[in-house]
Order: sequence, then structure tokens, then C-alpha cells
Amino acid sequence: MKYVLVTGGVVSGLGKGVTASSIGVVLKACGLRVTSVKIDPYLNTDAGTMSPFEHGEVFVLDDGGEVDLDLGNYERFLDIKLTRDNNITTGKIYQSVIDKERRGDYLGKTVQVVPHITDAIQEWIERVSMIPVDGKEDPVDVCVIELGGTIGDIESMPFIEALGQFSYRVGPGNFCLVHVSLVPVLNVVGEQKTKPTQHSVRGLRGLGLTPNILACRSTKPLDDNVKEKLSQFCHVPVANVITLYDVSNIWHIPLLLRDQKAHEAILRELNLMGVVGEPMLDEWTERAKICDTLLEPVRIAMVGKYTGLSDSYISVLKALLHASIYCRRKLVVEWVPSADLEDTTAMELPDAHETAWNALRGADGILVPGGFGDRGVLGKIIAAKYARENNIPFLGICLGMQIAVIEYARSVLGLKDANSTEFDPNTKNPCVIPMPEGSKTIMGGTMRLGSRRTYFQDGGCKSVKLYGNVGHVDERHRHRYEVNPDMITKLESAGLSFVGKDETGRRMEVLELPTHPYFIGAQFHPEFRSRPGRPSALFLGLIAASCGQLDGLLRDPPRHLHGMATANRGTQSAPPKPLFNSGFYLKRNGVHA
Repeated sequence: MKYVLVTGGVVSGLGKGVTASSIGVVLKACGLRVTSVKIDPYLNTDAGTMSPFEHGEVFVLDDGGEVDLDLGNYERFLDIKLTRDNNITTGKIYQSVIDKERRGDYLGKTVQVVPHITDAIQEWIERVSMIPVDGKEDPVDVCVIELGGTIGDIESMPFIEALGQFSYRVGPGNFCLVHVSLVPVLNVVGEQKTKPTQHSVRGLRGLGLTPNILACRSTKPLDDNVKEKLSQFCHVPVANVITLYDVSNIWHIPLLLRDQKAHEAILRELNLMGVVGEPMLDEWTERAKICDTLLEPVRIAMVGKYTGLSDSYISVLKALLHASIYCRRKLVVEWVPSADLEDTTAMELPDAHETAWNALRGADGILVPGGFGDRGVLGKIIAAKYARENNIPFLGICLGMQIAVIEYARSVLGLKDANSTEFDPNTKNPCVIPMPEGSKTIMGGTMRLGSRRTYFQDGGCKSVKLYGNVGHVDERHRHRYEVNPDMITKLESAGLSFVGKDETGRRMEVLELPTHPYFIGAQFHPEFRSRPGRPSALFLGLIAASCGQLDGLLRDPPRHLHGMATANRGTQSAPPKPLFNSGFYLKRNGVHA
């Protein structure tokens, strides 16, 4: 087994996750099988109870693991399926060591950070790196490890020590360290400054780790004299100083690594030169080109609670992106804070209220993603009502589906106090209730999590056609509440159709409004399994409906999409089908991402 460790210095937010994912892409393109491990030094056992405002979205895996969003990057870039153990946290390590101590596994010894915590870290990495994640049975060839945080953080120290020991243990030729650092340019002098990276590398070496490759983040390519200076002061060959300068979209990053021969530097350190071939990145090259050329927009209003941090919805954004590129449209995301749509905001912040409504009215489609808590819920209900009454394509995910049910009960059934017991425990018309198997006292890891099967009830509904006329589909879940099964008869009698249910037939999974051009809600999170070459079916339906391509798509569902069958296809032509992914445009920031 070969190991590539990616660390970061100077500041956080340099893009270690994208760098680690891109390294995996290049190595995979060389013919190697790759897995990934993310180390998060926080004390939480997992990411499940953390606010999206602090760490971005909580990514959910097939096995129900609630993990860091970087594992979503790994899965999308490498097209693999990871497990909860691929995300190591300080909480997990300490908990496993304390459990062993309580069982008496340490035979009365004094349990210490060194060697017991550091040994546990190394054993965890070795164990997880042997688990195949690409559908094959044999162990993979290379494990890419990303150490979260920044060198010098006190919470990272046990991991730094463990990885130093680990590099010595696996021996030369089996371990390569890539250090991602910042080379800033001061506007006053216009010179690329190497001192921050020098200090970062000095600190890293002082902790027992020596970088083999420097991946330098900068606004522009590094000058030759700057590379030579970094080489001299950081004891790294000039050829191993790689520039990761700002690009128009992240699909260029693997190409930057290839063009600067980063794969050769890594393969040399791992004694794999001559064993594998040159990286075949034709699809990535085409993908990057497509990203830069699409002009015709499709505007989607993202009506949510966490719109102040786009990472809170990163998988939703990527799923929209995958679908928009399939339809040959440039994605424009209109961020709409749901609370800004409410009447109270009109009185307190009229400009914000007007901005939110202008964005909603100007959108081609509306998406209400998942979330927790009652802030902004009324605004989401307003958005669902606007989409329903004005025939605007709508997709509600998790809470977004529950919101659609509440709105329908209030507006169509006339149940003015219809609500979720999450928001109003005393409502007389509970449309959404807690699942009986969920815990009311323990928050972490007690939701309905991971891949679950949904059985379709109506063979002619839009969802079935988008999924390729299959009888069931497996998607990832993360929820504590469900649509009240006692309300289903009333809702369906009023025109709402629950076309997808779980194996018991009592838990609602997918709803549609048959009289609407595209009004779908899903209790699961289809965004977690969307891939660049295989966009999520429901997201694809939303984008196609938003740009006038839905009829053709339903006549001839796309092949090779995630979870789709290939039988019973139509004969009519579908909308244009690019093979690759592209970037999207963040309207709020005015930049490509």
C-alpha cells in the first residue's frame, strides 16, 4: 500500500480537499486504484451535530455515516463509495482508546497520547486504507490522506506525531507528503512572497514531517525565481514545486497537476515510475473546456436557511451543476434567504424583502433544500406556494418535501394551522411528525440515515420515468421527521400524489402534483449520489423543466445515470447530451466557481 498525505499551511480554506481529490484523479488516470481518508481534528465523533455555518454541509454516506463535506468531493471526483470510517476525528480515536481501556485491553498500563492515541491513529489508517471503495474486491493501490486544519493547530498535534511515526513505519518509497501552502502577492509591491510558506514548512519539519512536494496556492503561476527560492529554503526539488493558481473552474486542477508533472513527482516518491502509464485525462480536459464555454443560463432560486455560506449546500450545487451541463445550460444560482420572503421582513427590511422576491420571480425553477429548525420555514412555505400556483418547476428535498405537504394542507385542504410538530408541537393538524424509531433525547446519529430503498407506486409518474422506468431506487437519507401517514388519504383525495414509499408502504418518500409541469418532493437526498457523468434524476428533471426540455427527457430518459435501468426506453430524441461536467455561476458573488 502506498500513501499520499496532504497537509495545509499558513491559512485555512486553501483548497486541500480539492487538491487531495485532484491528486487522486491524476493517480487514477495513471491506472492506479485510489481510496481517500479525511482526518478532522475536532472532538466531535462525527459531523452530524455541527452547524452548516461552521463546517458547511454534512455529507451522508451509504452506510449512514455523517461526515465532512470533503468526502463528498472525494466521491464525486473519484467516483467511489466511501464508508464512515474514511472520516477520522479526534472524538472517534479517543472514544476507541477509552473503550479499549475500559475493557482492559491495555493490561493495566498508563494510557497516554504516545503511544496509545498515536498507535490507534496509525492502525485506523492502515485498516481503512485496505477497504476497497470502487466496487472491486481486492485492496486499492494508493490511499490519499487529507489532514484537516492548518499546521501548528494544537488539536492536530497527535495526528502530526502519528503520521510522522507512520511515514517511518511504512518506509521510504511508500509515503509521499504534499504540503499545500499560500504564496501571497502584496498589492503594494506586486511581488510573490515566499516567507509564509517557508515558515509553514519549517514548522512542519520541526514536528517531524518533511514535505516531498509543495503545492503553492497563488493568484498567478509562480515565477521561476520564486520556485527556486522555495526549493532552496524548503529543501524541495524545483520540479516538485507545483503552482495551483486561480482558475475559472475546479475541473482545471487535475490538469494543472498533470501539466506540471506532479504525478511524476508523486510516482517517484512512491517508487512507481515505469510501473504505471501517463494519466489519461481526456474527459477532464473536455469537461474544463465545456465549463468555460456555456453561455445560455438556467436560473434556479435556492430558497434556504443557510444561504450565507454556499458550502452549506455544496452537494446540492454540484447536483444542479451536473444536471445543467447535461442540458447544456449555464447554471445561475439565485440565493434567496427564506426568511426574507416573509411579511415581517417586508416591514423590518423592505429592501431585503424586495430583493428576495425579485430573485424568486425571476427564476426558471425553485429548489427548497433540507434543513432544521423553524427559522425561515414560513418563507419556504411561501416559495412552495408560489411555485405551485404559478406552474414554476419545483423540487423539495427532505424538509423541502415536508414544506410542500404543509403548504398543500393549508392552501388546498383549508387546514390553516397545518404544521410539523418540529415547529409547532401543539398543532391540531400535524402533517409532519417524528418517526417512532427516532430518539427524542440523543441527537447524534439517531436520525434515519444512509441508503434506503424507495418503491414506486405509479409506473407513469414523472419520477419513475426520470429514474429509467425502474420499480425501486436506493437513495441516501437524513431525517428525523416524516409525513404523517394518517394524513395521506386526505392529501391524495385533494390531488397530491405520493408516488414513492418505503418497504412498509406507510413512510412517504416521493410526492408529485400530477397537474403541475414539475412539482416533486423527495424525503431522501438525491444530491449525495449525483456524479459529473451521471446527474441525479430528480435534479435533471428540475433543470430540464426549467429550460423547456422535460418532455423530450421523459420520452427518452438518459442512459447510465445513477440508479437508472436501461430497459423500456422511448424512441424519441432527448435534449442535447454533453458527456462532461462544467462550472456554475454564483450570482451573489459574481464569479465562476
